[in-house]
Amino acid sequence: MHFLNLTLPSLNDNLALDEALLLVAEAGTGGEVLRCWAWKRPAVVLGAGGIVADDVDEAACAAGGVPLARRSSGGGTVLLGRGCLNFSLILDTESSPLLHQIGTSYRFILGKMANCLADLHPGIRPAGTSDLVAGDRKFSGNSQQRKRRFILHHGTLLLDFDLACVGRYLRLPPRRPNYRNSRPHADFLLNLPAKPSEILARLRKEWAASVERNDWPEALVRRLVSEKYGTDDWIRRR
Repeated sequence: MHFLNLTLPSLNDNLALDEALLLVAEAGTGGEVLRCWAWKRPAVVLGAGGIVADDVDEAACAAGGVPLARRSSGGGTVLLGRGCLNFSLILDTESSPLLHQIGTSYRFILGKMANCLADLHPGIRPAGTSDLVAGDRKFSGNSQQRKRRFILHHGTLLLDFDLACVGRYLRLPPRRPNYRNSRPHADFLLNLPAKPSEILARLRKEWAASVERNDWPEALVRRLVSEKYGTDDWIRRR
């Protein structure tokens, strides 16, 4: 597997790059990749099916200068910012039968993630459909976009994030996992006690991402931003 440690200049560029890596893999001109990136300013990212009015306090975002964006995968709305590490996996479903179905793929991927982080905090485990928790507090949300052969699985890892600001910009989601028990964001979320460099090393080892990659599909990213990610029709589609 290749390793790509790359943060592009704009938020939409970064979201487009994840989908672009999936598309080139599906087209046979790419392959399996572990990508990591970080976004240091607060930004709201909706899932492909997220509803702005349900998930986001737009007045607070406007007052705080917090932009809205939308990714290509499903799942819930997240707030990015300093202290949040983002990871993306492009995986070939032919590499394991567990990747063929959504449910088994989440269990397989989140199991490996939990395994490589297990000693950082007591009680690290998968929870709900697509979360990683320590005890009963969430430190990672995950989502997927699937093609015929390859899947994009990406997620966030909270390391040194301002947990209090999440409730300032995001509403409580209409659909919540049972283990949350209606807790507000600040009481539900948790930072892992680790530096980004340590997390990167752990992820690379767990996923055997030994080959550094420097190239990326620039032209495809530009097209996706122009036609999709940078447009209000996409960001405010729901």
